[in-house]
Amino acid sequence: MFFSFDGIDGVGKTTQIELFREWLESQGYDVVTCRDPGSTALGERVRELLLKRDDRVTIAPTSEMLLYMAARAQLVDEVIRPALADNKVVVSDRYLLANLVYQAHAGGLDTEAVRRVGQVATGGLMPDAVFLLDMAPAAAAKRIQRELDRVEQRGDDYREKLRQGFLAEAALNAKIHVIDAAREKGSVQSDIRTAAAPLLD
Repeated sequence: MFFSFDGIDGVGKTTQIELFREWLESQGYDVVTCRDPGSTALGERVRELLLKRDDRVTIAPTSEMLLYMAARAQLVDEVIRPALADNKVVVSDRYLLANLVYQAHAGGLDTEAVRRVGQVATGGLMPDAVFLLDMAPAAAAKRIQRELDRVEQRGDDYREKLRQGFLAEAALNAKIHVIDAAREKGSVQSDIRTAAAPLLD
């Protein structure tokens, strides 16, 4: 079983993934968590390049998308497919949906072109369910208590485009569960578990 979490920065993905992992393990599941990009030697190097604020490095939108895809291809081959083959539950912090939203809906690339590249990068491996943690961008931004990375510093208009992109993709895909993340963390987690339970059964 393969789950992923997504949403704009500040919605609480890290907290909810940890609570979800604890719940799955309490049910007897062997869980592997990962982050996209990241969780492999190559992925972590690409992540640093993509997110580190460095005025000396300019990354064009298509280059940015392809770098994310390269990191994801490595993640699928090195972490996700082997874990699924061992009957483990995989929980990923972001996956292909993020590219569709960040580089296409908000970044100006063609959505279907990004989707096709994503199919190649993942070998067609998609999550059984995606938990889209949704809340107003202004409220989410207030939760970020650290220096903003290269993507996060793009501003309020960009974050609103991201939110609308996520919701547009959710309207097209029944596997994307929109979860109101503006509530107390226990209520958010309860909705996630309710959505996951039928798949686990």
